[in-house]
This record gives sequence, structure tokens and C-alpha cells, in this order.
Amino acid sequence: MKRKIVIATMNNHKASEIKALIGDRYEVMTQALFSLPSVPETGKSFEENALIKAYEVAQKTDLLTLGDDSGLEVDLLGGEPGVYSARYAGIHSTDDENNKKLIKELEKYRGQRIAARFHSVIALVDPSINDPKIFHGTWEGRVTFDQKGSHGFGYDPIFYIDELGCTAAELSQRDKNIHSHRAKAMKKFCNYLTKNTQIMK
Repeated sequence: MKRKIVIATMNNHKASEIKALIGDRYEVMTQALFSLPSVPETGKSFEENALIKAYEVAQKTDLLTLGDDSGLEVDLLGGEPGVYSARYAGIHSTDDENNKKLIKELEKYRGQRIAARFHSVIALVDPSINDPKIFHGTWEGRVTFDQKGSHGFGYDPIFYIDELGCTAAELSQRDKNIHSHRAKAMKKFCNYLTKNTQIMK
């Protein structure tokens, strides 16, 4: 019998990506199945937010829980939007509104290479023990002023990966699950599970 694991997110796109990356080693659920409200992201770092979400949902469900927080870090903006990536243009802002605000903030740097990275942090919390595990993943690229692609979400249409020659939004979900920041963090998570098989029981 597979062990159950809850993904502490209300973001369906994020949940789908994580489910695909975990594969069939767990019975994967989201917090929506338990009618749990969104957990406020009050942390000052991706790691703090991932832990806050994982602990809250693990406490409510008494199940192994994965908390995720991620976002875009732009060097010329001192790491912004960072933890405010999902609400950069306002609390209930859309992806398009966030992208437009970021482009506006970067307009004065047009013509320069705008280095950026996606940063993902996965927190694994087992409610039976107080020993959280943290996994980081980053994806280097740059911000482009030309939005391209219809796949993905968030800042994907303006995040250009030089080594792939396209934006994240131009990648298929399969390819994104190979290269992305979340894929890298989840790979570390899966490697940890392989070495610690008792967690799967």
C-alpha cells in the first residue's frame, strides 16, 4: 500500500508539476482534498514559506506533507520579485499583471542582459517526527522583453534559457520537468527517498 503524501499548495499548476515529478511512488493529494484554506506566506525566504506551509498542512492532515515555495530572482532588482513573485503586482494579481509590472521595472535596463533565475524550495515534513528536510533547485536564465510561448505559467513567457534557445513557456511539460528549478529540487527529494526507504512505509 502506497504511503499518502499531501502537497501543501492551492496552485493547481504547481500541484500538477509536483505530481508528475513524484511519479507513482506515493498516493499524492493536494490540500484542497481536505478543504483546507490557503496558508499565508509570511516568511522572508522561500525556505521559510515552504516550511510554514508544510508544517501547517501536516498538522491538519497528520500526513507526510510537501511544502513548496518558489519564484523568480532578478539580479538587477536585488533578487526581486523573490518571495513576492505570485503577488508582485498586488495580492490578487494575475500572471499577466505580474509580468507587465516586472517588465516596467526593468525598462531602464533594456538592451542589457538581465540575469535571473527561478528558485524552488521543497520542504518535507513528517508529522510523526520533528525533522524537516529541505531541497533547493535553481534554473538560470534571463528576462526577455518579448513574451513567447503558451505553456507553463507565471513568468515562464519572459524567462529565456540561453542553453535551450527558448523561453520556459515554449517548452513542453515533459521538457520543463527535466530542466526546471522544481524538477531539480524534486530530483534531490527523490534521491533522498531512495536512500531513506523507511519514509515510504
